[in-house]
Amino acid sequence: MTSVELFIAKRYLFSKRSIRFINVITFISILGITIGVAALLVVLSVFNGFSDVVTKVLVGFDPHIRIEKAGGISAEELQEVEKTLNSNHYVVASSPYISGKAMIVNGDKYVVAYVKGVEEKTIGNVSGLKESIIMGRLSLTDSATVEGIILGLSLADRLESLIGKEISLISPNDMLSIVGSLGLPSVKSMNVTGIFSASNREYDGNYAFISLASAQQMYHLGANVSGIEARLNNYTNAEQLKEDLQKQLPNQYIISTWQDLHKDLYFVMRLERWSGYIILSLIIVVACFNLMGSLGMSIIEKKRDIGVLQAIGLAPARVAKAFIYEGLLVGIIGTVCGIVLGLIVLYLQVNYQIFALDTSVFIIPAIPVKVEIPDFISVAFASLGLSLLSAYYPARKIAGFHPAESIRWE
Repeated sequence: MTSVELFIAKRYLFSKRSIRFINVITFISILGITIGVAALLVVLSVFNGFSDVVTKVLVGFDPHIRIEKAGGISAEELQEVEKTLNSNHYVVASSPYISGKAMIVNGDKYVVAYVKGVEEKTIGNVSGLKESIIMGRLSLTDSATVEGIILGLSLADRLESLIGKEISLISPNDMLSIVGSLGLPSVKSMNVTGIFSASNREYDGNYAFISLASAQQMYHLGANVSGIEARLNNYTNAEQLKEDLQKQLPNQYIISTWQDLHKDLYFVMRLERWSGYIILSLIIVVACFNLMGSLGMSIIEKKRDIGVLQAIGLAPARVAKAFIYEGLLVGIIGTVCGIVLGLIVLYLQVNYQIFALDTSVFIIPAIPVKVEIPDFISVAFASLGLSLLSAYYPARKIAGFHPAESIRWE
């Protein structure tokens, strides 16, 4: 059953007005809310899409959990950590690693890069290195006597190195000896056995992989390792596993999830998302100011009607509620139209890629979008809430109207 207030609101909203300018402002309000809601949904879906792409790229190559310790982890400690990890049902595989900087030299070309020592048998189980090999193979021994190294694509390009090419590594300690003139550096020769592309400029241009034993020798670590990495059955369980490990392992261990490894990037992405949300919400705010103005003028135009309604016994609060309903109807119409418009744009982007990207620069052919229901709910509630607030202020003025004064000159 339709209430009297809602009936009056619909009559006032859809009927012709004596002052056409009010109809124009109301239409502009609906149009503003529609554009604002559609823009918000499209932009939030684009942020979701980019976040999803970034997460897939990073998680596809990075480990899900990394455990480190200042000064390194000894062989005995490594066994205890591996035992703790493997006893957890989230963990699928684990592998120790050593990480540090070194100078890579090829003729007159040299680059200071991160050289990571890993176990050839287990590294493919905890990272996407094996799947990222585009030339050569995942092998850290070229022959019985020559050790192998795997370079990132951009790093190999800077060094002008190819598969089978011999390059040299100089550790940080050896570079210090050169600077201090304490002696000749020890140069470790290796053959390039593979080149990988992780679709990540930081990794492709700054990372190389060698065997764990070679890294221990180059960085003078003995039997110690820098840490241990693990892969889970589902990367979304990383935070829960981190909490469990913090309870099980001593405090000196540093436990990082895949998000912690790139926390600056994810912080910037969240900041951009909220900034976009707030800025685009201003479109709806401006539309709601128009709505406030149109309702105010509508109340002035309908002053006689308000007086008649009060004279026949309709309480001022109920008359005010009718105008609040009118503002809410404007918000509902604009929000629904905005959601429909946003879905149409997203559908066209998903199926026809109307906003394409240059594949020579980007790793994806078009701007990615990902529709999430919570975004639609939050945008709809924000739009309707602002519409309701915009209607409340002019409607409350009705309480000061007196029926006799409103119809005296009619």
